[in-house]
Amino acid sequence: MNTHLEVRKTYKLYIGGNFVRSESGRYLPAQSSAGAHLDNYSQASRKDLRDAVAAARGAFDGWAKKTAYLRGQILYRAGEMLQNRAAELTNELARSTGVSPARARAEVRTAIDRLIYYAGWTDKYSQIFGSVNPVATSHFNFTVPEPTGVVAILAPGEPALVSLVSLLCPVILSGNSAVVVASEKHPLPALTFAEILATSDLPGGVVNVLSGRGAELAPHIASHMDINAIVDGTGLTDLGAALQAGTSHNLKRYAARSLPLKDWFTTSAEDPYRILDTVEFKTAWHPIGV
Repeated sequence: MNTHLEVRKTYKLYIGGNFVRSESGRYLPAQSSAGAHLDNYSQASRKDLRDAVAAARGAFDGWAKKTAYLRGQILYRAGEMLQNRAAELTNELARSTGVSPARARAEVRTAIDRLIYYAGWTDKYSQIFGSVNPVATSHFNFTVPEPTGVVAILAPGEPALVSLVSLLCPVILSGNSAVVVASEKHPLPALTFAEILATSDLPGGVVNVLSGRGAELAPHIASHMDINAIVDGTGLTDLGAALQAGTSHNLKRYAARSLPLKDWFTTSAEDPYRILDTVEFKTAWHPIGV
Protein backbone atom coordinates (compact mmCIF):
# COMPACT_ATOMS: atom_id res chain seq x y z
CA MET A 1 0.00 0.00 0.00
CA ASN A 2 1.39 3.38 -1.02
CA THR A 3 1.50 6.11 1.59
CA HIS A 4 1.77 9.82 0.98
CA LEU A 5 3.83 12.01 3.26
CA GLU A 6 2.28 15.45 3.58
CA VAL A 7 4.89 18.12 2.98
CA ARG A 8 4.14 21.25 4.96
CA LYS A 9 5.13 24.49 3.35
CA THR A 10 7.48 26.98 4.96
CA TYR A 11 6.57 30.43 3.67
CA LYS A 12 9.66 32.52 2.96
CA LEU A 13 10.43 36.20 3.28
CA TYR A 14 10.36 38.15 0.01
CA ILE A 15 13.48 40.32 -0.26
CA GLY A 16 14.97 41.82 -3.41
CA GLY A 17 12.81 39.67 -5.69
CA ASN A 18 13.91 36.44 -3.98
CA PHE A 19 12.28 34.16 -1.44
CA VAL A 20 14.61 33.58 1.49
CA ARG A 21 14.46 32.07 4.95
CA SER A 22 15.23 34.32 7.89
CA GLU A 23 18.97 34.65 8.42
CA SER A 24 18.32 33.67 12.06
CA GLY A 25 16.77 30.38 11.02
CA ARG A 26 13.67 31.13 13.07
CA TYR A 27 10.18 30.24 11.96
CA LEU A 28 6.70 30.38 13.46
CA PRO A 29 3.71 28.04 13.09
CA ALA A 30 0.71 29.47 11.26
CA GLN A 31 -2.55 28.42 12.85
CA SER A 32 -6.11 28.44 11.63
CA SER A 33 -8.82 30.29 13.54
CA ALA A 34 -9.64 26.93 15.14
CA GLY A 35 -6.06 26.48 16.32
CA ALA A 36 -5.01 23.86 13.76
CA HIS A 37 -1.41 23.92 12.53
CA LEU A 38 -1.45 24.96 8.87
CA ASP A 39 2.11 25.65 7.77
CA ASN A 40 5.24 27.41 8.97
CA TYR A 41 6.50 30.87 8.06
CA SER A 42 9.81 32.64 8.54
CA GLN A 43 10.25 35.05 11.44
CA ALA A 44 12.12 38.13 10.23
CA SER A 45 15.02 39.46 12.25
CA ARG A 46 16.78 42.83 12.39
CA LYS A 47 19.24 41.57 9.76
CA ASP A 48 16.36 40.61 7.46
CA LEU A 49 14.93 44.11 7.86
CA ARG A 50 18.29 45.63 6.97
CA ASP A 51 18.53 43.39 3.90
CA ALA A 52 15.02 44.38 2.84
CA VAL A 53 15.79 48.10 3.22
CA ALA A 54 19.00 47.69 1.20
CA ALA A 55 17.03 45.91 -1.55
CA ALA A 56 14.36 48.64 -1.51
CA ARG A 57 17.00 51.37 -1.73
CA GLY A 58 18.70 49.61 -4.61
CA ALA A 59 15.41 49.38 -6.52
CA PHE A 60 14.22 52.90 -5.74
CA ASP A 61 16.05 54.91 -8.43
CA GLY A 62 15.04 52.64 -11.29
CA TRP A 63 11.42 52.47 -10.15
CA ALA A 64 11.14 56.21 -9.55
CA LYS A 65 12.57 56.95 -13.01
CA LYS A 66 10.04 54.82 -14.83
CA THR A 67 7.29 56.79 -16.49
CA ALA A 68 4.02 57.18 -14.62
CA TYR A 69 2.29 55.33 -17.46
CA LEU A 70 4.64 52.36 -17.15
CA ARG A 71 4.22 52.16 -13.37
CA GLY A 72 0.48 52.10 -13.92
CA GLN A 73 0.80 49.29 -16.45
CA ILE A 74 2.93 47.27 -14.03
CA LEU A 75 0.40 47.70 -11.22
CA TYR A 76 -2.38 46.75 -13.63
CA ARG A 77 -0.41 43.62 -14.53
CA ALA A 78 -0.16 42.76 -10.83
CA GLY A 79 -3.95 43.04 -10.67
CA GLU A 80 -4.22 40.64 -13.61
CA MET A 81 -1.94 38.15 -11.86
CA LEU A 82 -3.95 38.46 -8.67
CA GLN A 83 -7.12 37.75 -10.63
CA ASN A 84 -5.53 34.70 -12.26
CA ARG A 85 -4.71 33.26 -8.84
CA ALA A 86 -7.90 34.40 -7.12
CA ALA A 87 -8.98 30.85 -6.28
CA GLU A 88 -5.67 30.16 -4.53
CA LEU A 89 -5.85 33.33 -2.47
CA THR A 90 -9.50 32.72 -1.63
CA ASN A 91 -8.58 29.33 -0.22
CA GLU A 92 -5.62 30.84 1.65
CA LEU A 93 -7.82 33.46 3.27
CA ALA A 94 -10.54 30.99 4.20
CA ARG A 95 -8.26 28.41 5.77
CA SER A 96 -5.98 30.81 7.64
CA THR A 97 -8.44 33.47 8.83
CA GLY A 98 -11.57 31.36 9.28
CA VAL A 99 -13.84 33.54 7.15
CA SER A 100 -16.39 31.88 4.89
CA PRO A 101 -15.44 31.12 1.28
CA ALA A 102 -17.92 33.79 0.15
CA ARG A 103 -16.31 36.39 2.41
CA ALA A 104 -12.84 35.33 1.23
CA ARG A 105 -13.87 35.68 -2.42
CA ALA A 106 -15.26 39.15 -1.68
CA GLU A 107 -11.97 40.21 -0.09
CA VAL A 108 -9.95 38.97 -3.07
CA ARG A 109 -12.28 40.79 -5.48
CA THR A 110 -11.91 43.99 -3.46
CA ALA A 111 -8.12 43.62 -3.46
CA ILE A 112 -8.13 43.25 -7.25
CA ASP A 113 -10.35 46.29 -7.66
CA ARG A 114 -8.15 48.28 -5.30
CA LEU A 115 -5.02 47.44 -7.31
CA ILE A 116 -6.65 48.51 -10.56
CA TYR A 117 -8.05 51.65 -8.95
CA TYR A 118 -4.65 52.83 -7.75
CA ALA A 119 -2.99 51.80 -11.03
CA GLY A 120 -5.13 54.49 -12.62
CA TRP A 121 -3.70 57.15 -10.31
CA THR A 122 -0.07 56.82 -11.41
CA ASP A 123 -0.38 59.31 -14.27
CA LYS A 124 -2.97 61.56 -12.59
CA TYR A 125 -1.83 62.38 -9.06
CA SER A 126 0.91 64.77 -10.22
CA GLN A 127 -1.52 66.94 -12.18
CA ILE A 128 -4.07 66.95 -9.36
CA PHE A 129 -1.74 67.55 -6.43
CA GLY A 130 0.89 69.60 -8.27
CA SER A 131 0.39 73.23 -9.28
CA VAL A 132 1.58 76.15 -11.40
CA ASN A 133 2.08 78.98 -8.93
CA PRO A 134 1.50 82.70 -9.61
CA VAL A 135 4.66 84.74 -9.03
CA ALA A 136 5.49 88.43 -9.40
CA THR A 137 8.48 87.90 -11.70
CA SER A 138 8.92 86.73 -15.29
CA HIS A 139 9.18 83.07 -14.30
CA PHE A 140 7.17 79.90 -14.43
CA ASN A 141 6.91 78.39 -10.96
CA PHE A 142 5.96 74.72 -10.68
CA THR A 143 5.33 72.58 -7.62
CA VAL A 144 5.40 68.84 -8.27
CA PRO A 145 5.17 65.76 -6.00
CA GLU A 146 8.12 63.36 -6.03
CA PRO A 147 8.61 60.05 -4.20
CA THR A 148 10.24 60.25 -0.80
CA GLY A 149 12.28 57.01 -0.97
CA VAL A 150 12.04 53.81 1.08
CA VAL A 151 8.79 53.38 3.02
CA ALA A 152 8.07 50.88 5.79
CA ILE A 153 4.47 49.65 5.87
CA LEU A 154 2.89 47.75 8.77
CA ALA A 155 -0.33 45.92 7.97
CA PRO A 156 -3.08 45.38 10.53
CA GLY A 157 -4.04 41.98 11.89
CA GLU A 158 -7.11 41.81 9.68
CA PRO A 159 -8.31 41.91 6.99
CA ALA A 160 -5.06 40.26 5.98
CA LEU A 161 -5.07 40.90 2.22
CA VAL A 162 -7.14 43.92 1.26
CA SER A 163 -5.56 46.09 3.97
CA LEU A 164 -2.07 45.28 2.70
CA VAL A 165 -3.01 46.14 -0.88
CA SER A 166 -4.74 49.34 0.26
CA LEU A 167 -1.67 50.49 2.19
CA LEU A 168 0.90 49.41 -0.39
CA CYS A 169 -0.53 50.84 -3.60
CA PRO A 170 -0.56 54.56 -2.64
CA VAL A 171 3.09 54.18 -1.61
CA ILE A 172 4.56 52.53 -4.70
CA LEU A 173 2.46 54.17 -7.42
CA SER A 174 4.41 57.42 -7.02
CA GLY A 175 7.80 55.71 -7.33
CA ASN A 176 8.60 54.79 -3.74
CA SER A 177 9.90 51.36 -2.81
CA ALA A 178 8.49 49.52 0.20
CA VAL A 179 9.31 47.16 3.05
CA VAL A 180 6.08 45.57 4.24
CA VAL A 181 5.57 43.86 7.59
CA ALA A 182 2.70 41.45 6.99
CA SER A 183 -0.22 40.86 9.32
CA GLU A 184 1.14 39.26 12.47
CA LYS A 185 -2.17 37.52 13.10
CA HIS A 186 -2.68 36.11 9.59
CA PRO A 187 0.59 36.37 7.59
CA LEU A 188 0.00 33.66 4.98
CA PRO A 189 -2.24 35.66 2.57
CA ALA A 190 0.39 38.43 2.42
CA LEU A 191 3.17 35.95 1.74
CA THR A 192 1.09 34.31 -1.01
CA PHE A 193 0.48 37.79 -2.45
CA ALA A 194 4.28 38.25 -2.53
CA GLU A 195 4.48 35.13 -4.71
CA ILE A 196 2.03 36.79 -7.08
CA LEU A 197 4.10 39.99 -7.19
CA ALA A 198 7.17 37.91 -7.99
CA THR A 199 5.50 36.64 -11.17
CA SER A 200 4.30 40.08 -12.26
CA ASP A 201 6.37 42.79 -13.98
CA LEU A 202 7.18 44.57 -10.72
CA PRO A 203 11.00 44.89 -10.46
CA GLY A 204 12.61 42.96 -7.63
CA GLY A 205 13.19 45.06 -4.54
CA VAL A 206 10.35 47.53 -5.14
CA VAL A 207 8.21 45.56 -2.69
CA ASN A 208 9.76 43.45 0.06
CA VAL A 209 7.55 41.43 2.41
CA LEU A 210 8.57 40.40 5.93
CA SER A 211 6.66 38.30 8.43
CA GLY A 212 7.16 38.00 12.16
CA ARG A 213 6.68 40.04 15.31
CA GLY A 214 5.82 43.70 14.80
CA ALA A 215 6.93 44.65 18.31
CA GLU A 216 10.37 43.15 17.64
CA LEU A 217 10.87 44.93 14.31
CA ALA A 218 9.32 48.30 15.24
CA PRO A 219 12.33 49.79 17.10
CA HIS A 220 14.65 48.84 14.24
CA ILE A 221 12.26 50.35 11.68
CA ALA A 222 12.04 53.54 13.73
CA SER A 223 15.81 53.93 14.09
CA HIS A 224 16.87 52.83 10.60
CA MET A 225 18.50 55.79 8.91
CA ASP A 226 17.63 54.69 5.35
CA ILE A 227 13.88 54.41 5.89
CA ASN A 228 12.30 57.70 4.85
CA ALA A 229 8.70 57.18 5.95
CA ILE A 230 6.46 54.82 7.91
CA VAL A 231 2.83 53.98 7.13
CA ASP A 232 1.27 52.29 10.14
CA GLY A 233 -2.00 50.49 9.55
CA THR A 234 -2.01 48.46 12.78
CA GLY A 235 -3.90 50.87 15.00
CA LEU A 236 -1.89 49.59 17.99
CA THR A 237 -1.00 52.38 20.43
CA ASP A 238 2.16 50.82 21.87
CA LEU A 239 3.46 49.81 18.44
CA GLY A 240 2.72 53.27 17.06
CA ALA A 241 4.63 54.87 19.94
CA ALA A 242 7.63 52.61 19.28
CA LEU A 243 7.58 53.51 15.59
CA GLN A 244 7.41 57.23 16.29
CA ALA A 245 10.12 57.11 18.95
CA GLY A 246 12.94 57.02 16.42
CA THR A 247 11.50 59.18 13.66
CA SER A 248 13.46 62.26 14.79
CA HIS A 249 16.78 60.57 13.99
CA ASN A 250 16.39 61.08 10.25
CA LEU A 251 13.15 63.10 10.25
CA LYS A 252 11.21 60.23 8.70
CA ARG A 253 7.51 60.73 8.26
CA TYR A 254 4.97 58.74 10.25
CA ALA A 255 1.42 58.26 8.99
CA ALA A 256 -1.18 56.39 11.08
CA ARG A 257 -3.57 54.80 8.57
CA SER A 258 -5.65 52.27 10.50
CA LEU A 259 -9.35 51.77 9.75
CA PRO A 260 -12.22 49.84 11.32
CA LEU A 261 -12.40 46.34 9.84
CA LYS A 262 -15.41 46.95 7.60
CA ASP A 263 -14.02 50.23 6.24
CA TRP A 264 -11.14 48.46 4.47
CA PHE A 265 -13.77 47.22 2.01
CA THR A 266 -15.20 50.68 1.29
CA THR A 267 -14.06 53.84 -0.45
CA SER A 268 -12.57 54.99 2.88
CA ALA A 269 -9.55 52.87 1.93
CA GLU A 270 -9.36 54.46 -1.54
CA ASP A 271 -8.60 58.00 -0.44
CA PRO A 272 -6.13 59.40 -3.01
CA TYR A 273 -4.83 61.83 -0.40
CA ARG A 274 -2.99 58.84 1.11
CA ILE A 275 -0.58 59.23 -1.80
CA LEU A 276 0.58 62.47 -0.18
CA ASP A 277 1.79 60.60 2.91
CA THR A 278 4.91 59.49 1.06
CA VAL A 279 5.71 62.20 -1.48
CA GLU A 280 7.79 65.36 -1.18
CA PHE A 281 6.72 68.58 -2.90
CA LYS A 282 9.47 70.27 -4.85
CA THR A 283 9.29 73.68 -6.49
CA ALA A 284 11.16 74.72 -9.63
CA TRP A 285 11.58 78.16 -11.20
CA HIS A 286 12.04 78.64 -14.94
CA PRO A 287 12.49 81.96 -16.77
CA ILE A 288 9.71 82.82 -19.20
CA GLY A 289 10.82 82.83 -22.81
CA VAL A 290 13.82 80.57 -22.34
